[in-house]
Amino acid sequence: MHEQPLILDGKALSAQIREELAQDVAAFIAAGGKQPHLAAILVGDDGASQTYVKSKVKGCEQTGMRSTLLRFPSDTTEAALLNTIHELNNDADIDGFIVQLPLPKHIDELKVTLAIDPAKDVDGFHPENAGRIQLGLPAFVSATPMGIMTMLERYGIATSGKHCVVVGRSNIVGTPISILLSRNAEPGNCTVTLCHSRTDNISAFCREADIIVAAVGRPHFIKADMVKRGAVVIDVGITRVDADNEKGYVIQGDVDYDNVAPLCSAITPVPGGVGVMTVTSLLINTLQAAKNKLK
Repeated sequence: MHEQPLILDGKALSAQIREELAQDVAAFIAAGGKQPHLAAILVGDDGASQTYVKSKVKGCEQTGMRSTLLRFPSDTTEAALLNTIHELNNDADIDGFIVQLPLPKHIDELKVTLAIDPAKDVDGFHPENAGRIQLGLPAFVSATPMGIMTMLERYGIATSGKHCVVVGRSNIVGTPISILLSRNAEPGNCTVTLCHSRTDNISAFCREADIIVAAVGRPHFIKADMVKRGAVVIDVGITRVDADNEKGYVIQGDVDYDNVAPLCSAITPVPGGVGVMTVTSLLINTLQAAKNKLK
C-alpha cells in the first residue's frame, strides 16, 4: 500500500503566515512605520473577482493593514480607469494596489498593467518586476507563484535536482513559476519543462515529472495515468463548474484529485490549497512595499 500523500494545506499555512504577518505589521508600525495600505480596483461584477477582492480586504483586516476598495461599473472607460491608476501612483498613503483581472473587453489589460508604478505593483505583473525576477533581482513576485514557492519551502519539499513539469505558460503563473523553480536558490534548482497547448503528448512529459505544477484552467486535465508514483502535484486551477447545489457551482482544480492523490507523495487540494496562499502573498508584498518606501 502507498502511504497517504502529504496534503499541502494552504489554509492552515496561510493562517500561520498571517499571524506572523500581523506581528510584523505591528512591529513595523511600533518602529515608526505607517500602517501599510493596500488598494484594490474592481471593474464590473464578475462573481469570482468579487470573491477574490473580498478575501483580500479581509486579509488586510486580519493582519492590521488598511485596505481601500474602489468599485467601478463594467462600462467604465479605459481613460477613467487609467486616471484612477495615475491618482493611486501619486497617493503617498497607498503603498500598493492591484487591478483585479479580468477587465471588461473594451479595456486593454496590458495598457493598464503598464500604467501601474512598479514600486506599488504588489501583484507583480509589471514588466519591470517580471524582468527583475528573471535576473534574480529583488522584485515583487506575482502572488500565485510566490504562494507556491512559499508552500514548497514551508512544507520542506525537496526541489534541487528534481524534474519539474509546468503545464500552462501564462504570464501570471506558468512562466514566472518556471523561472523561479529553475533559479539557483532554495527552493529552486529544478530542471524545468514548460508544457502548453501546443505541446505534443503532454502526458509523456508529466509522467517523467518529480513535481507537476498544473496551471491550465481546465478542470481535471491531469489524470492518474499522467502522474508517476511519488510525484508532488501542485494544482493551481480554480474553475467554477455548474452543479446542483446551493451555490449552483463547485470549484474544481486542474487535477483529478480523487484518482491522482493516492499516487502522490504530496498534493495541494482545491479549494484550500494554492488559492488561499495567493492572497497571503499579496499581503506580504504590501508590507514589503511599505518597508521599501522607508529605504
